[in-house]
Amino acid sequence: MKYIDEYRTPGPIKVVIKDIEKMAAELFQKNQRPAQIMEVCGGHTHTLFKYGLQQLLPDTLEFVHGPGCPVCVLPRNVIDKAIVLARSPQVIFTTYGDAIRVPGKLGSLQQARADGADVRVLYSAMDALAIAEQHPTHEIVFFAIGFETTMPATALVLQQAKRRNITNFSVLCHHITIVPTLTALLSQGDVAIDGFIGPGHVSAIIGSRVYEVVATQYHKPLVISGFEPFDMMQSLQMVLLQLLEGRCEIENQYRRVVSPGGNANAHAVFDEVFDFEGHIAEWRGLGEIPDSGVALKPAYASFSAEQRFNLAIPERSVEEEGACDQVIVGKLKPDQCPAFGTTCTPQQPIGALMVSTEGACSAYYRYNRKKEQESVNAGS
Repeated sequence: MKYIDEYRTPGPIKVVIKDIEKMAAELFQKNQRPAQIMEVCGGHTHTLFKYGLQQLLPDTLEFVHGPGCPVCVLPRNVIDKAIVLARSPQVIFTTYGDAIRVPGKLGSLQQARADGADVRVLYSAMDALAIAEQHPTHEIVFFAIGFETTMPATALVLQQAKRRNITNFSVLCHHITIVPTLTALLSQGDVAIDGFIGPGHVSAIIGSRVYEVVATQYHKPLVISGFEPFDMMQSLQMVLLQLLEGRCEIENQYRRVVSPGGNANAHAVFDEVFDFEGHIAEWRGLGEIPDSGVALKPAYASFSAEQRFNLAIPERSVEEEGACDQVIVGKLKPDQCPAFGTTCTPQQPIGALMVSTEGACSAYYRYNRKKEQESVNAGS
C-alpha cells in the first residue's frame, strides 16, 4: 500500500483522511481491535470535536483523551490551599481564569470570592506584580499553575519581584511537567495506548528530544502536532504509518513552532528559578507522580506562599462523585461517567474536566451533545 509522504506531499485533508481509513483498517485486521491513539493535550481534544473530526474518522480508530490540561489535573487539596490563602486577611489572591471555578473540598475560588475574598483573574502573571506595587499593605499571591508552557512567565515575574525588591508578593506554585506524566500512564499497564499525538504548546518550550523515553523505553510512537484540523489529521496519519511499519519514533509535525531542543531563552529563565530534581507532584485522577513537580530554588524560596503563610497541607480529599480519575487516563469516555450532563454540567461542575476550556468533559458537553441533539431534531 502506498501512503502519502507526510513531509513533502501531504495533499488535501480528504486525501489524508482516506489514507487514515486505509491504514486504520489494516491495523484493525492485524490486531482485531481499533487502534488506540491518545491525544495528550486538551486543546487537541477540542479541535477534534469543534471541527467534527471524530465524525470523519472510521470506527477502526479510537481516540483516548489524555491528561494534558493542567487545570484538569489540579488536585483538590491544592485548590483548598488556594481558598485558605484567598480567605486570609489582607491577601489579594490572583489567578488565571480557568482555575477560579475548579471545585475543591472547600468549594471553589469563585465561591470564596462571592463570600468576600479578594480573588482577581489575570491575563498575565506580570499583572500580579503591578497589583503588589499598588497595594503595599496587602499580600499578593499568584496561583502559579500549568505545564512547562506557563513556567517561563512565572519565572520572569519572580525574577522581576526579586530585582525590584517587591516583598509583598508570593506564588502558590503547582507547576507540573509533561513527560513524567506520560511515562506514569504507560507504567500502569492497564491503559491501552498504541501511540500518542503529542502536545504542541508545551513542546514549543521543552522541544521534541525530551520525549525519546516514550519511544525507546515504552516502545510507543509519538508525533507532536499543531492545533489546526489538518495538523491533527496529518499527525494521526504519521502515527498510524509508524504503527504499520513497526516503528517507534518521536516525530514532529509542528516543525513551524517546535524545535528539537525547545526554547533556549525559556529554559534559561526557568532553570534559574525552578528546581526540577526529585519533586513528587500530586495529580487529580492520577495520584502522586515522581519527578513531575517543581520547587522554587533557594534564592527564590522567600517567594513561596506555602512557606510565607506556613500553610498546612490539607488532607487528601475523597474523589468527586463522578469518574474523573477514569476519564483523565482514558479508561472511560466522558459520556460514560454517570454524572456527565446530569449532576455535573458546566454550570454546576463537580469535576475539573467539566470546568476547563480544555477539559475532555467540557468538549463532549459543548460539541458532542450539540451534534447528538441536532441528529435527534433532524430525525423528528
